Amino acid sequence: MSKSYRVVAWSTGNVGKHVIAGIDARPDLELVGVWVSNPDKVGKDAGELAGLGRTLGVAATNDVDAIFALKPDVVVHTAMADDRLFEALADMQRILRAGINVVSSGPVFLQYPYGVTDEKMYMPTVDAAVEGGVSIFVNGVDPGFANDALPLVLSGVSEQIDEVRVAEVLNYATYNQGMVLFDIMGFGRPMEDIPMILQPGVMTMAWGSVVRQLAAGLEVELDGDLVEWYERVPAPETFEVDAGTIEAGTAAALHFEVRGMKDGRAVIVLEHVTRLRDDLAPEWPQPAGQGCYRVTITGEPTYTVDMQLMGRDGDHNTGGLKATAMRLVNSVPAVVEGAPGLLTALDLPPVYGKGLVR
Repeated sequence: MSKSYRVVAWSTGNVGKHVIAGIDARPDLELVGVWVSNPDKVGKDAGELAGLGRTLGVAATNDVDAIFALKPDVVVHTAMADDRLFEALADMQRILRAGINVVSSGPVFLQYPYGVTDEKMYMPTVDAAVEGGVSIFVNGVDPGFANDALPLVLSGVSEQIDEVRVAEVLNYATYNQGMVLFDIMGFGRPMEDIPMILQPGVMTMAWGSVVRQLAAGLEVELDGDLVEWYERVPAPETFEVDAGTIEAGTAAALHFEVRGMKDGRAVIVLEHVTRLRDDLAPEWPQPAGQGCYRVTITGEPTYTVDMQLMGRDGDHNTGGLKATAMRLVNSVPAVVEGAPGLLTALDLPPVYGKGLVR
């Protein structure tokens, strides 16, 4: 019989609610606590907060000491970090120093911070984990599984590699997260506005970890800094998405790349093609199915693998959120049993969906 692990879900937002469902689905995980930031959610049952249509007998709390008193093996942390970076880091450091392992969806540079950001940005978290004698693993689907584990496994059947390209090709119209769409990505804003994601260095901070980790896994010595590139197109007329209104003439599609160069040419590329309507920028890469994560290894031979996503509700964005949640949840045993400190996809053994076949 496999070992059982005591788990706390930290936040119940777009990803966190799927984390709760995922913990409940695994026979080797026991949900013992739920932490929430919204006072209106305190006291509510985890099953209700996750939309499961049944109770799980675990009430949400915003009392950190009460969470620690549960003596969990691990916290699955999915609280938004993009707009509260230092607060999220402080929360995770506190959890780690308390001797509790952490798997988290962010901050995303912790997926593989080496050569991506200054040591002072990540070493306090690494030190907190070592001090607590526990591990931290930051991952998801992108940055995460679709552009670390998947391309590295595919590279194992290559003879020669000219370029590794990992891409997300998705329509975000049903992604109901206004802060990400409007404030970070700049959709629905004037084309002359340069949003947060397109400020110099931000794409590297967010996805440079993907390029650097693949380079490390493939033992490629890259030239200096990573190269950032993007293009955008405006909305031809006003239309609605789940998060709000996109006015005519404002940004409605974004295509960007973070390129790792060797001898002056791109050898490892992280690419995103993000539309709010399927008919925008038809000349840009098109998805397989309703949306996909694509790995293209050009070389001998050349491979293309499209990972299509679809939730049971018929929405590909639900599939993406669940992929992030389950990359974290299914990694719990490997992370808890891992060496203290920061773990990356290069450190983890293969993670399988053990016990999930119904």
